[in-house]
Amino acid sequence: MRFRFDFQKTVQAIGVLFREEGSHELDYLRILKLLYLADRESMASTGRPITGDRVVAMDHGQVLSETYDLIKGQHTRMPEWDQFFVRSRYSLRLQADPDVSALSRHEIETLQTIAKRHENDSQWDLVNLLHNTPEWKSHYMENTSRLISAEDILQAVGRADTAVIAAEVAVEEVFDNFFAEAS
Repeated sequence: MRFRFDFQKTVQAIGVLFREEGSHELDYLRILKLLYLADRESMASTGRPITGDRVVAMDHGQVLSETYDLIKGQHTRMPEWDQFFVRSRYSLRLQADPDVSALSRHEIETLQTIAKRHENDSQWDLVNLLHNTPEWKSHYMENTSRLISAEDILQAVGRADTAVIAAEVAVEEVFDNFFAEAS
């Protein structure tokens, strides 16, 4: 099962995190960890992530792959990304505040809850927290970036309906592909 990366929701979710953190510049490692935690929380409650991004196990915990490529400036959607964010060494600076029109109320509340829950944690506290998750422990190999499947994350958060979610995602993919070809 593979969720579809949603660029617009990802940009808007990061915008929510900036607002919750009350800053125009944040360590990008912190952003990546909070965003993963929000995706994980959303998967626990709804069976779906917010961003749809692929997750990899790296030395500093789980990383959202396409989001990290955007932060590094190595993505096809850089012109759109650069309207909102700019990287400065190890931080990300907010250029323009994205709206939240693509995010549901539940997704916004999940992001706010995660930001509030971890407001006093450093990025290294978040790394240590993620190092204790079963999905990272079972996929991590030093100096690599190994894919963590959506099924493994769903199982780690206690979802027993992984097969049902996988079937729904497959139907959505067929539907999306059909209408993408028709337009």
